[in-house]
Amino acid sequence: MMLNYDLVVVGGGPAGMAAALQAYEDGIEKILILERADTLGGILEQCIHTGFGLHYFGEELSGPEYAGRFIEQVYKTDIDVKVDTMVLDISPENIVTAVNNFDGLLTIQAKAVVLAMGCRERPRGALSIAGCRASGIMTAGTAQKYVNIDGYMPGKTVVILGSGDIGLIMARRMTLEGAKVKAVCELMPYSGGLTRNIVQCLEDFGIPLRLSCTVIATHGKDRLEGVTVANVDEHLQPIPGTEEYIPCDTLMLSVGLIPENELSKNAGIELDRVTNGPVVDEYRETLHKGVFACGNVLQVHDLVDFVTEESKLAGAGAAKYIKGEKKDNGVVETKGQNGVRYIVPQRINRATDKDVKLYFRVGKVLENVMLTVTCGDKVLLSKKKRKMTPGEMEYVTIKADTIHDLPENSTLVVETKEA
Repeated sequence: MMLNYDLVVVGGGPAGMAAALQAYEDGIEKILILERADTLGGILEQCIHTGFGLHYFGEELSGPEYAGRFIEQVYKTDIDVKVDTMVLDISPENIVTAVNNFDGLLTIQAKAVVLAMGCRERPRGALSIAGCRASGIMTAGTAQKYVNIDGYMPGKTVVILGSGDIGLIMARRMTLEGAKVKAVCELMPYSGGLTRNIVQCLEDFGIPLRLSCTVIATHGKDRLEGVTVANVDEHLQPIPGTEEYIPCDTLMLSVGLIPENELSKNAGIELDRVTNGPVVDEYRETLHKGVFACGNVLQVHDLVDFVTEESKLAGAGAAKYIKGEKKDNGVVETKGQNGVRYIVPQRINRATDKDVKLYFRVGKVLENVMLTVTCGDKVLLSKKKRKMTPGEMEYVTIKADTIHDLPENSTLVVETKEA
């Protein structure tokens, strides 16, 4: 039996819920959220620390509190929800195939689809670390679930590889639970996390952050007994003679997040080689008509508030598409260079009815630079930036009237220059 919905949202985390609620607010009545976990909320359910909602709600919330506000709103509407449901495929005609224990195999015809599957952690198998498969080696997110959801302590003496936000937060969490965090080692010469997390999670607890340092070997066959770390050179290669053995029973990996885009790839959706997320326009529509993407499946965010903001855009865009109100008047491409790694959105419709925020990250720590946005020889925006880091997302806003006046198929370039 074929089910029919105006909008199908794949993923019931903060991104999926925000997109569904915005589409509902914009007049779309038949909406279905498909979530593979047994509850809505996504990864926020295990993020019991505070710091969420400062931008969006103007107050400090824990992850479950932030998610709870959206879950409550979803269940007050007529939006249908199916949890414990895995989406298997999206066809060129936007037919969604999914499966669960209650319904069996589901076939759903959707007028529009929003992809909001989030991201996953890079595992040990993606790293070149010598050693056996001893227990005690896990991603920081796995350790977070053990402690915050299951109530288990992963270990007593910990080394963390990578200084992403999850790793920094788990350094504090393990310390509060009585473990000894001996070091946070970061391959790059700068941290990949938010400055506030470096201060609140490491400095406030006296946990050392070792930059330009990595784990080159693990020791122990059944249970981890220790790791060997070494400093790295400018080519990120271990420097002979700098090796140091650190006894520990747990190694947590916080070495990057990867957008969960297997479903997108199978649907033939074009991905950006830098973000590993779909190529989208200002309303987050992919190059597959009627399919939108938002949240960490599109680009890895540092704040859930930005996820919500972006997902509301995708929901509004999906609503416009379903109602036939999404206009097309040629596109303008976007491009980052001279320190700017990527831009989202990658393309903007010249008929856009709203100002457009261009989100980006820089490739290294930059201080006292001029950030410029140009189109050909025309400078659209120029502002001095005191400091930008790879761990913190940046954005600039381009006015809709400015976009209307840009030539079709032209390119907006965002770059940094010496001030």
